[in-house]
Amino acid sequence: MEIIDKQFLQMPWYGSRQIARYMMRQGHARGRHRVRRLMRLMRLVPIYQEPNTSKKHPQHKIWPYLLRNVVIDRPNQVWCADITYIPMQRGFLYLVAIMDWYSRKVLAWRLSNTMGAEFCVEALKEALATHGTPETFNTDQGSQFTSSDWIEVLTDAKIKISMDGKGRWIDNRMIERLWRSLKYECVYLHAFERGSEAKAGIGKWLVYYNAERPHSPHGILTPNEAYDAKMAPMRLAA
Repeated sequence: MEIIDKQFLQMPWYGSRQIARYMMRQGHARGRHRVRRLMRLMRLVPIYQEPNTSKKHPQHKIWPYLLRNVVIDRPNQVWCADITYIPMQRGFLYLVAIMDWYSRKVLAWRLSNTMGAEFCVEALKEALATHGTPETFNTDQGSQFTSSDWIEVLTDAKIKISMDGKGRWIDNRMIERLWRSLKYECVYLHAFERGSEAKAGIGKWLVYYNAERPHSPHGILTPNEAYDAKMAPMRLAA
């Protein structure tokens, strides 16, 4: 699964057939059907096949995409969320992150060993309690983000709900870059053995990401600085 995950970060258009061929060339003989099963477990979907990286729930409502041609130029205008797979020495965990779209600041996160909606809702509630309320929240159409528990928190806070539609996978590119950096600079280097180690290590890296790592859309500003630079005048005006 770690080999699959690393290669998919490099080639996100690879399906199970290409991944299986790559593994065979590297001396890891695995059949396509096993690779496909593991990719499904890891929520890895090639971008040319579907825009979303998570499994839909057939009975959940899908909300429309609201951000087409919208200029995002301030913090708390749009938040987004995504889930990724975290390999461990034994087994794996799932990580959800809530991100401010404008500044790329990670507002909250949670680890879980299951794919239920609970850990996503916990992260969402923390972000709202700590950073206020966004105007719009955008996600993919995964079952965690269409669940009644998740939707109820957003509607109670009067937040507009937006979900990626067909051809909109590109809107997740900033959080996909977060996953890529996190895995290569933290997860793969440390090969965490226990959940407590993963939580501490990932938490330390995310503090570094927010406070010390400049993001190209904002020049030399870190996500914290980009977020705070515009939030301060907005708070004064309010």
